Amino acid sequence: MAGPTTAERGERQQESSGPPPARRARRTRLRTIVILLVLLILLGAGTTWALYGSQWLRVRDVSVSGTRVLTPADVREAASVPVGAPLVSVDTGAVAARLRAQLRRIDRVDVVRVWPHGIALKVTERTPVLLIRNAGTFVEVDDGGVRFATVSRAPEGVPLLDLVPDRTGSGAAGFRRFGTDGLVRAAVAVAGDIPPAVSRHTQNLKVRSYDGISLDLDHGRTVVWGSAENGPAKARALTALMKAAPKAAQLDVSVPTAPASAGS
Repeated sequence: MAGPTTAERGERQQESSGPPPARRARRTRLRTIVILLVLLILLGAGTTWALYGSQWLRVRDVSVSGTRVLTPADVREAASVPVGAPLVSVDTGAVAARLRAQLRRIDRVDVVRVWPHGIALKVTERTPVLLIRNAGTFVEVDDGGVRFATVSRAPEGVPLLDLVPDRTGSGAAGFRRFGTDGLVRAAVAVAGDIPPAVSRHTQNLKVRSYDGISLDLDHGRTVVWGSAENGPAKARALTALMKAAPKAAQLDVSVPTAPASAGS
């Protein structure tokens, strides 16, 4: 019986040796890619379940820090953080917006996720620099001119605005130009510039005209401030003048480069 031909022997050798090396490498890469994709899908599904479906990463605690006048309970109530919800689903921006809208005393607030169970509310309250009397109560105003709270008792160390515009002579022209709101803004600017050591002793901040602003200190002392312009320079001049003439009854820093004092 005749043996296999040369062509038949070639076909048998090809069958016994398998696919070419390049084809085997492509198949190996394809299997590796498929395995990696499956692992990524499983990892993503597991992560999603852990963040949204598990009971472990849910809000349990809401901490509050930085309050001075407000209480932590006030802040928690206004924040309305959804306790029990997945921690990752809490809209921190919406929580901050609710706090600023409902509690005007809050100047800034940071809402921070504290893994695995907490939300931290870090509050910065506004500081009053001026009080406006209103029918037996006092409106607190910060250094940005924001009227943020009404209190029944005046806090210590915050001057009371005494606004009686001069509507005669040159004062009338100034009033027409700036109006009541402009004079209040000028008063707020001055209140923000008063040195803290002086502010504690300031009882009233009088505004008669745009450049007719003065301070009534305790013990009958008076500070002629002038306009709201050059506030930092006037503050420095006042600090130096009070050290140089601690018993002076009147201190004038309306021209900060030439401060003056009188009386004792």
